Order: sequence, then C-alpha cells, then structure tokens
Amino acid sequence: MIVDHASPPVPGGDQMTLAAEQGRICALAAKGQRDLAELAAAYPELFPPRPFDPALFANVAMAIAFGAPWCDVAQLRITNRAVLWGFAVDWLVDHEAKSRDDIDRLTAACLAVADGADPADDDPLGRFLAELRDELAAVPAYAAHGGVWRDELRRVLDAMAREWDWKQAAETRPPTLDEYLANAANLACTVVNVVHWIHSDDPATLAHLGPLVTASDEVQRILRLVNDLGTYERDLRWGDLNALLLVPDRAQVERRIAELVAHARELLDPLRESCPVQADYLARQIGFSSGFYRSTDFWGAL
Repeated sequence: MIVDHASPPVPGGDQMTLAAEQGRICALAAKGQRDLAELAAAYPELFPPRPFDPALFANVAMAIAFGAPWCDVAQLRITNRAVLWGFAVDWLVDHEAKSRDDIDRLTAACLAVADGADPADDDPLGRFLAELRDELAAVPAYAAHGGVWRDELRRVLDAMAREWDWKQAAETRPPTLDEYLANAANLACTVVNVVHWIHSDDPATLAHLGPLVTASDEVQRILRLVNDLGTYERDLRWGDLNALLLVPDRAQVERRIAELVAHARELLDPLRESCPVQADYLARQIGFSSGFYRSTDFWGAL
C-alpha cells in the first residue's frame, strides 16, 4: 500500500492507455476543484484566500478522484464537499478559536445541525453543514445509517477539541504517541468515508458499514502519521501538534506506520470478498497519501 518510489514506465507497456486513464481521473478532479472553488466563494468567512488557495481545492478534489476513480462527478461531489467542511472546522478550531468556550459553542451548533436543527444566520459553518446534511438525507440509505454519520461527526469535533486542549498544555503534558493516534479522528477521514458510503446507497457497502468504519479508522491513523511526516516543518511554523514532536526520532513513527499498514491489510482482506470496491477505496487512500506528502501539502501559505 505504501509506495516507496515512483514506478518507471514498463517497457512495452501500454503507456497511452495508462495516460488516458490518468487523464480521465485528472479531469474528474478538475471538475471537482471548480465546484469546491464556487462553494468556497459562497462562504468567504470560512475560506480566506490564505491558506485556502486554489491549490488546496485542487488537492482535495485530486485526492478524492484518485481514491475513487470509478465514480463520476456527481457521485464525488458530496465527498469533496465533506472534506472541505472538515478543513473549515480544522481552521476554525486550530487557528481562529480564542478559547475553549469558542470551541464548545462551535461543537454544540454543529451537532444541533446534524440532528436536524436549522443553523443560525450568522453561522456559516452550520449553514455549510446543513447543506451537506440535507444532500445526504435525500439518499434512501440515510434513514437507516444517518446515525453513523452523526456519531462520526461528534468524534471529529471531540477529537479537534481534545487536540486544542493538548496544544494549550503542550509544554507541561504533551500526549503520548498512543494517545495522539487514538485521537486521529481529528483528521476527519472516517467521517468523510461514511458520507461517501451512505451517499453511494450501495447494499453491499451498507451491509458491511461497521467493518468498513473499523478499517477506515486504521487507515485514518496511518494517514495521520503519513501527514505528519510530510508536514513537520509547516506544523512547527503554525504551532500545530505533530507526531514527530512526541517521540525521540522519526524512525519510531515510520515503524508505527509499518505496523498500522500491516494491520490495515488484515482488516481489508476479508472486505475484498464482501465489498471489494470499498476495500480498494481505502487502500488507495493510503497509496495516494504516501506519494502526495513526499513533496507537498494540502494547505496554502498563511
């Protein structure tokens, strides 16, 4: 799943066919980027140009397109938007909140919207979430599985608040690596996957939603560490937590990634029999991120 080096062209391989498929996926990402840019323009309070530059929208859409290249633009629209909502929450909690009360109010407002309440007119994050909720609720599967989404949303908000607390106490009591990984829901990966799976309204996927969420949580922990290896310098500049700040050396994080990947394989193997498409979807998330974070990051400059 983790790719160590870029693969050179295979002699005699059908490079034209391969490039055509990659071009199709890039077109899927380009259309997703335009939708995200239009959406961000409708919520200027949530998405200031720094750090929400055009490349961030492109990076989000590209990650989702390469993760599920068998989908079309309409199928990926809500998945892209769910990722962007997660970026908005991350920005507000990590860099805009002035106190824990600010975060508690944000959390309460979002959970109320998830439970069906109308957002306040002066709450752009709640209005954005209500759009997502209403689009997801229009799918028949939501009636039976909407509670999974609400539970994952709560986990994300609780995890982001917990990390905010850790940052305030970083000099006196930073988290251990195990505690940090147990809080990986702050990456908002599984909640996006749940949105994707519910919106698919696919019986085989929904019948295995529990095991898929378990596997997604392991993938989420991997992505948390892969992200940290690639964003260490930025996290230092921004004052964010990073796994490399919690251990004596980088090799310890790399070893933990290898352990998590091995366990993820064990979780994904049975899913390849019951819902192979979604097992591939999770595996591709690991592969894409392992390549992406070698040279760039999602965020723009402050």
